[in-house]
This record gives sequence, C-alpha cells and structure tokens, in this order.
Amino acid sequence: MAPAPAISDDDETGIHCRLDELLDERGMTLTRLSELVGVSLVNLSVLKNDRARAIRFSTLRAICEALECEVGELLVVER
Repeated sequence: MAPAPAISDDDETGIHCRLDELLDERGMTLTRLSELVGVSLVNLSVLKNDRARAIRFSTLRAICEALECEVGELLVVER
C-alpha cells in the first residue's frame, strides 16, 4: 500500500465533521459536549469547523459515546 500524500496547511482533507448537525439533533450544546468528553471548547470548535488535522481515537470514541453515534455519522468524506 502506498503512503498517503502529504497534506499541506493550505490543502483540504475532504473530511467533513458533522458535529453541528449531531449536536442540533440531540439538543446538546458544544459546552455540554465539552464537559462530557473532557475536551476543551477550543479543540471541539476546531473539529466542528473542519480545521482539525488529527484526532485521538480516545477523543473520537468519547465524542461518539456522548452523542450516541458511530464514527461514520460524525466524520464523512466529501466527494
């Protein structure tokens, strides 16, 4: 398997985080999610606005557990 091409700071990853939609569907605020998962509002905002370059699996799991969703509902590949 060939390595993935490097992504520069100007490139889009093509991955969209549906955090806003999932929070809205559940009637939950970003502040409440931050409290539940132990991640700062700033870091969740970076993720929510598709500016994150990486996410720890433990954080991803905690978010999915708090939102009662699967990873594929939270992160989608835009084509």
